[in-house]
Amino acid sequence: MAIAVSTFGDVNGKRVDQFRLVSNTGVSVDIIGYGVAVRDWRVPVAGGERTVVLGFDGLEAYVEHSPHFGALAGRVANRIKNSSFDLNGKTYQLPPNAGSLHLHGGTEGLGRQVWDGQVDEANNAVRFTFFSPDGAMGYPGNVNFAATYSLKGNKLRLELNATTDAATPISLVQHQYFNLGTGDDVLDHSIQVNSSAYTELGEDLAPTGAILPSRGTQYDLRHARTMRDAAGNAVAYDIGMVLDTGRKTSEPVATVVGPDKALTLKLWTDRPGLQVYNGVWTDIPVPGLGGKTYGKHSGLCLEDQAFADAVHNPHFPNVICTPDRAYHHWCDIEIA
Repeated sequence: MAIAVSTFGDVNGKRVDQFRLVSNTGVSVDIIGYGVAVRDWRVPVAGGERTVVLGFDGLEAYVEHSPHFGALAGRVANRIKNSSFDLNGKTYQLPPNAGSLHLHGGTEGLGRQVWDGQVDEANNAVRFTFFSPDGAMGYPGNVNFAATYSLKGNKLRLELNATTDAATPISLVQHQYFNLGTGDDVLDHSIQVNSSAYTELGEDLAPTGAILPSRGTQYDLRHARTMRDAAGNAVAYDIGMVLDTGRKTSEPVATVVGPDKALTLKLWTDRPGLQVYNGVWTDIPVPGLGGKTYGKHSGLCLEDQAFADAVHNPHFPNVICTPDRAYHHWCDIEIA
């Protein structure tokens, strides 16, 4: 089936295109060039189809109100402590946008930029590209980014690549907000993650550098559980899980089952970490897809990535890319 392309609006005079991927199983995914955001994702269920992500019907809401709904975050996803880092004897100052922290690449990060999209009919895919110049949001190096989304059956694949002409940190993430059910929150979703540890957070929500075992804590997700405590109260998740080492990348790192068990999500990745976030801070003042209201806990993010604040923790997996060390990252998400 041909990939439909339409104009979704424009940002600062630059046209934003929307691309619709449709698979032979009836799944359809709308992706816009603004931030490479997966705007809508519809999956067949008994009696019809269901939207499984949070998003907006219009572009203005993305520009004004989106907490990275469906977008790519970077150059460096997650939090950087003190909004600065040292590299090769030089200190780079980044604009803070979350208290004293630099979050998701800053106010003009990759998720806030208009990418160019190119259709690949043969692979039912769209390849997005963006050039980030030296000094963008304080980061060094000219970087060429590429992000390719392809849809086969019920599985959406994301392949990320970047090349740079100077040493610079790069750590991207897909930032889908999932809701597999029909309710207003995700607390009764069942979640399981192949992780036995997490990165401890300080009061500023940046990692302390400590990697702690999750056994016996609310972050022990080795066995499926809902996001409520024994009394039925909401459990807040905004934590970096350390994925088990030695795992086979052919096996999913996370499995989520919707409250009515109609849909199951599985995620595969080559990244060492997974940020689990259940919309603790979500409070959107405008309507979402189909007029829905998005409040606290309305979506669940499974952000496969390197560890947060790796630039300050040399024992974390390295996020520094160079002309000889390009960036590669893939993620598969299946919802059926």
